[in-house]
Amino acid sequence: MANPAFSNSPAFSAKAAQKLAARENAAPPVPTPGQLQEQFSLPDATPDQMERMTYQDTIFKTLAGFAVLLVGAAVGWFIPALAIVGAIAGLVLALVNIFKKKPSPALILAYAFAEGLLVGGVSFFFASNYGADIVPIALFGTLGVVGVTLALFANGKVRTSKRATKIFLVALLGYAAFSLINVVLMWTGVSSSFGGLRDFEIIPGVPLGIPLGILVVLLAAYSLVMDFEQVKQGVETGAPRIYGWTAAFGIMVTVVWLYLEILRLVSYFLPRN
Repeated sequence: MANPAFSNSPAFSAKAAQKLAARENAAPPVPTPGQLQEQFSLPDATPDQMERMTYQDTIFKTLAGFAVLLVGAAVGWFIPALAIVGAIAGLVLALVNIFKKKPSPALILAYAFAEGLLVGGVSFFFASNYGADIVPIALFGTLGVVGVTLALFANGKVRTSKRATKIFLVALLGYAAFSLINVVLMWTGVSSSFGGLRDFEIIPGVPLGIPLGILVVLLAAYSLVMDFEQVKQGVETGAPRIYGWTAAFGIMVTVVWLYLEILRLVSYFLPRN
């Protein structure tokens, strides 16, 4: 199971790789000596000139998305009530972007701003309850996980596998079910604690939220590896340049999830105001 931001895009599908292999194996027409000489005299075309996806362009689009997200986070920090608007708009825009066959830069940047509102409002809420230090701790923790994961992936130290991906899927579905049940229990008043079932102490002094948070951070890190592999496939199969926005969107989805989970995990190690 890949990040849904990538899974519905034809540029990152198995068919794209198969088409590339078919083109490479197809017998080309025999050129004339004059055509050969003309081709040899031309400089090599770069991926940018061919309007193909590149790592550099994808990085630029990803940074642009996070820049807009940070602007939204600043607005959400000063107007925390907009977090609800950001959550609803972010969900709607995420679904639209996931199911669009061709990425829309405007919609992806709109999603980034909406997610920024959510992140800013949630960050303000945690800072109000646990002190302002929780935000930079969670932020640097997120950057650390992303940086280490990217470095290990770039060096070939970590890769996905069918077995690991199946385990990831089962764990993710289990976590989603747990989160849904927890929210229902909190809304209905069955569980009145701040974190709901997460605050249940599995052993004295150790709430369920700590091991659960560590597990979810690992799941998010594995999801990042899956995202990086999708980007690598897109570049190697010569996906159109516009799909760099799809990669930026998918990475933002994972990093926002990672940040919110680290923020929640750090809260268990800080006293509540």
